[in-house]
Order: sequence, then structure tokens, then C-alpha cells
Amino acid sequence: MLILNKNDIIQHVDLNKNLIPIIEDAFNSLSKGLVMMPPIMRIDIEKYHGESDVKAAYVEGLDSFAIKIASGFFDNPKLGLPSSNGLMVLLDSKTGVVKSVLLDEGYLTDTRTAIAGAIATKYLSNENANSVGIVGAGIQAKLQLQAIMLVRKINKIIVWARDETKANQFIESFKNLDIDLYVASSCKELASLSEIIVTTTPSKKPLLEFDWINKGTHITAMGSDAEQKNELDPHMIKHCDQYVPDNQLQTSVLGELHHALKQNIISSKEKFNELGDIINDPRLGRKNKEDITICDLTGTGVQDTAIARFAYNLCKKNNLGINI
Repeated sequence: MLILNKNDIIQHVDLNKNLIPIIEDAFNSLSKGLVMMPPIMRIDIEKYHGESDVKAAYVEGLDSFAIKIASGFFDNPKLGLPSSNGLMVLLDSKTGVVKSVLLDEGYLTDTRTAIAGAIATKYLSNENANSVGIVGAGIQAKLQLQAIMLVRKINKIIVWARDETKANQFIESFKNLDIDLYVASSCKELASLSEIIVTTTPSKKPLLEFDWINKGTHITAMGSDAEQKNELDPHMIKHCDQYVPDNQLQTSVLGELHHALKQNIISSKEKFNELGDIINDPRLGRKNKEDITICDLTGTGVQDTAIARFAYNLCKKNNLGINI
């Protein structure tokens, strides 16, 4: 069994274009029905504004699969700690023997989540979209922006966060780029200035309304990964030109779709093209430049298996980690 720590992993796995086909292939397999992926197990620790999830997936034909524990404790920054943490366990597909424990501290989860956002932008936004609005100013806000810049040439960044100090710090961290940077006074203002919008918060109340959104905008909502979380007005799912879940079974329980179903805005019988379907056939995606598109990312176990296997193989090849 190979024990890998975060320092081992970050030597060879970083946020770059090479990860895009790895995660695309995972969504591709999910779309083709080649994945066994159980429902997410989650425990909420409301007293400390925290949660822990367990995700897993086996992809037919692969020699290993991952089980991942990920935590989000959203008051941690006040303690000088990151809000996300966790680890992944890689098991042999034939025997169930543990091949590796990846003590990544949430790094791989953050990375694969950002890459999923880049993939959503790649397939659903207008190719010439160059202004991006980020709702939130935490770790994932920064990573989502960095990932988007792998697939689109961005010349304007707009950010809004409840804490204006954090919003200003977010802007400061990107001042080395030759890009216009702006802190919006509200989500409504942010929407008016953005061609791509990413929501990255644990909000329990909608932050965006459909009437605020410009024609041609693409929205990636990735903060809503639990029943109580909700970043988009549920009517947006009905009124947008195309709604795309990462996995409809999950988004109907945990994502933005959940709230539209709960309020009977969307019928439970309606079937949507998932992100993997559009990767397999891009013609299923955006139809014209005026479309308003929404991608609902709740995070799938197949992404974890994909990035865990990728990290393990690279680290093993480079003789990193401790064998026990």
C-alpha cells in the first residue's frame, strides 16, 4: 500500500489543461452507463457550520476505484484553517485490497471540482465570452476562476462576496494578471457585467434571479451540494434555455434542481441532458449565442476515482510516497 501526502501529490498534480480530458472521460463513462456510483453519504455538523461527504465510483474496466471522504467546515478561515479537507482511498477492483491512501487534505477534490467548472464553461459558454463573475471569494472561487482561464480568454473579472474585505483580497490575489478587476456591490450588478457566472458559496438562500441575467450568459452553480443549499432562484431552471446537471439523480436531491422540483416548478418526469451527454455530443449543448445556460455541479464520485487514479499513477511512477 502506497501512502501519499499532500506534498507528494501537488508535485505532479496541479490545475492545468492536462486534467481536462481526465475528468471529461469520467463524465463520458457516466453518460454511457459504465459507472457504478452509489448515493452520497453525508453528515452535517450544524453546530460548527460543517459537513462531511463520502463519495465513490467504480468504472467498468478500470483496475482500481476510489472512496473519498471530503469535509467542508465553513467557519475554519476564522481559525486560520482551510474550509475544505479530506482524503481518498484507492482500492483494487478485483480484490478490494487497498492500493493507496491519498492524504491530500481536500486538494484533489478542490482540483477536480474546478476542472469540472472549466469543462462546463468549455461546452456551454459562448466561445468569445471574456468577462466572468465569481460569486464568493473562498478557495473554490479562486480555483474556478483559474480553471475557466484554461478554456476561455478572460479580460474582465467581477467578484461579489458577503464579506467585502474578502472580495478585495480576492481581487488583490489576481492583480498580477493583465485583466480588469472589479468588486461588485451586489449579485445583480455582477450579473449585469458578466458573460460567465460561477456561484461558489454554501448559501441557503438564492443569490441570483433570472431577470438579472443577460442573454447569452452561462452560469455554473457549484455551491449547492446539499439539500439546504440554494444559490439560484428555482425559477431560473425553468426559464433558462438549457439546464445541464452533472448527474440528474444527484441534482434532484442535492443541487439547484432539487429546489425547482420541491416547489413544483419542474416536473419530476423531465429528463435533462447531463454534462457527460454533451461531452459525448457537443451538439446537445448551446444552440445559439443568445441562450442562457446553467450547469448544476454537485460533484460526482466518478470524478474522484478519475483524479485519484491519475495522482496515484503519477506519484508511483516518480517513486513518491511511503510503501507499507
